[in-house]
Amino acid sequence: MRKVFGIGETILDIIFKDEQPHTAVPGGSVFNGLVSLGRLGVPVSFVSELGNDRVGEIIRTFMEKNHISTEFVDCFPSGKSPISLAFLDEENNADYVFYKDYPAQRLEMPLPDINEDDIFIFGSYYALNPVLRNKMLEILNYAREQKAIIYYDPNFRKAHAHDAIRLMPTVLENLEYADIVRGSDEDFMNLYGKNDTKEIYKEHIQFYCNRFISTHGENGVNLYTNTQTKHFNTPEIKPVSTIGAGDNFNAGIIYGLLKYKVRHEDLPALSDEAWGKIIQCGIDFATEVCKSYNNYISEEFATTYSQQY
Repeated sequence: MRKVFGIGETILDIIFKDEQPHTAVPGGSVFNGLVSLGRLGVPVSFVSELGNDRVGEIIRTFMEKNHISTEFVDCFPSGKSPISLAFLDEENNADYVFYKDYPAQRLEMPLPDINEDDIFIFGSYYALNPVLRNKMLEILNYAREQKAIIYYDPNFRKAHAHDAIRLMPTVLENLEYADIVRGSDEDFMNLYGKNDTKEIYKEHIQFYCNRFISTHGENGVNLYTNTQTKHFNTPEIKPVSTIGAGDNFNAGIIYGLLKYKVRHEDLPALSDEAWGKIIQCGIDFATEVCKSYNNYISEEFATTYSQQY
């Protein structure tokens, strides 16, 4: 059975609405999507790190409950598990403040056992952090050698926009490893100072990776490949929270790749119809997550979706 592996930050999100704490949920960009996949019964492993503290215990217990292997989670004895404060505005979009206290030595664990046609997802600043770069490259090289499908979400936040030029060589290296790149128009505005994703694909991405999906919130989804340019509409909804929408779009794409049995060797010749089915899964997952304060699809949605599709 094909497996999904991810690497990234694990964090406790404390969500504020009208300046008051509303709820607290385990989160992290790659983590959120893996929770949804775990709820759908996909075999999932997460490479990450947590402190040996109360917050770390909450997150580890949550991972086990949602069928995510904790085998590759480094539990560091010094330092503290990270938390974030997410402040929702009137449109329920989030502005974040992060609190982190990591030790000097990080990600001290063995490599996961990745096989051909498994899927490996990485992204965010975690995939750019120079402190973690050697371990990141070790895993990326291994995943590529094994012919896994490598999925990259830059998830480049405004907080790092001032550092875009310095980080660009690492971004380009990540693009080169990727088989599929997915990002929001906001990511690319922060990275390149422009939001015309067709132009961004041709000038900044196609040379490194020729399968690019850009998401534009209520304005839909664009797909760019060497042979295709397609637009997909998204349904009109009033979101409760947009936290986790992009992360779960990624989860939906990965679920679609597994459901429609798309293997590494199939990617170059994937048809319009196949891409349409896969991207619809991404839209379905993102839409569902926007309807609640959770960072992932509900267990009820997971049960219904796996039966229907």
